[in-house]
Amino acid sequence: MILARRYSHEVRIVLTDKAIKALKGRDSLYRVADAMGLCIEVRTDGSRYWRFRYRFAGKGRLLSLGVYPAVSLKDARKRRDAARETVADGRDPSAERQMEKSRAKIAVDNTFEAIAREWLAVKANEWVLSQQEKERRRLEKHAFPWIGKKPIADIGTAEIRPLLDRLVKRDTLDMAHRLRQQMSAVFRFAVATDRASRDPATDLSGTLPVHTQRNYSTITNPLEVGELLRAIIGFHGEFSTACALRLAPLLFTRPGELRAAEWSEVDMDEAEWRIPAARRKLRRKLKENASTPPQIVPLCSQAVAILRELHPLTGHGRYLFPGVRDARRPMSDATINAALRRLGYDKETMTAHGFRHMASTRLHELGWNPDAIERQLGHKAQGIRSVYNKAEHMAERQKMMQAWADYLDGLRAGASIEPIRRVA
Repeated sequence: MILARRYSHEVRIVLTDKAIKALKGRDSLYRVADAMGLCIEVRTDGSRYWRFRYRFAGKGRLLSLGVYPAVSLKDARKRRDAARETVADGRDPSAERQMEKSRAKIAVDNTFEAIAREWLAVKANEWVLSQQEKERRRLEKHAFPWIGKKPIADIGTAEIRPLLDRLVKRDTLDMAHRLRQQMSAVFRFAVATDRASRDPATDLSGTLPVHTQRNYSTITNPLEVGELLRAIIGFHGEFSTACALRLAPLLFTRPGELRAAEWSEVDMDEAEWRIPAARRKLRRKLKENASTPPQIVPLCSQAVAILRELHPLTGHGRYLFPGVRDARRPMSDATINAALRRLGYDKETMTAHGFRHMASTRLHELGWNPDAIERQLGHKAQGIRSVYNKAEHMAERQKMMQAWADYLDGLRAGASIEPIRRVA
């Protein structure tokens, strides 16, 4: 027989597992005491919750210790004893429980991944969509799987170094440097928003092997340029791809600008191609600014002739070079490079971007105005010159582009020709 004394809603008995299992739900909640402040709370549905009753700073407190039977009687008593020690030390176990929950919530909200995604959202206004995707994918592939769920304040060089070492071992040194810089930016963002105290990624800047920036492979020797041009004329792939290959050395725009060129941008009668700001290599703010002018590309007579050949094939659509599988999209960014590979030029010898380096190198060596060359390449003047020099050098660029095309014709023909010179 179990002796019990009733104190309003609380019954005091000697608790055993058998006695606890016998407790049933009633019309209202009631508690059954064990000893030294431990009791079990029985709710109307019969569920049973452990509670520790104590006083702190002269006020009664109630601390949850878990649910029976997940927390056994033995474990509940251990938790009670730990809470009693906390009270004896002059600390409030309920307040400490709340602080633990708060710290846990902060840790969940302030994981590296959560803050990195917040940083990506802040930076989105500065980047075009393609750049946003690059920055996001780099973190998702090389950082989030290993440290994404860790509280950012708990991450140090020991957690970051293996991510960088993994990339170095795979001989992707450029990616390692970019990832370290990107992670450093995330940590600085966390410091600025009071969620981290330092940037450990910057401490690792000296641990990575020096990365030597490699230029795009190109050909600048006149004899080799002539061989390349003859190979291009002999290309037997898709006609639109052949036209893109033939135009690339004549225009030397960025490969992405050429492959996505639209017929609405081209005026063959005026011999001009106007690349809108939205498709130029500019900061997002400039791309979206209606006052940012297009880049004007003068078309030599040879380029116009190629475009007139191409127009009957693709002129009814949007793009000069529509995709093979989907004409609603431009050709793939790998198409021209793939065509060069078919011609026998590997990536260490020549690339689509290499036509820009070819033209820049030869035109500088042949004496043309550097400002005209840089404007034709779509580059901005550097330093103070960018403030004062707004000249487009259009007349000179038109002469330069035609002279360049004639010069390439001579190289392709294998003729011994005089170098082209700047026209006064």
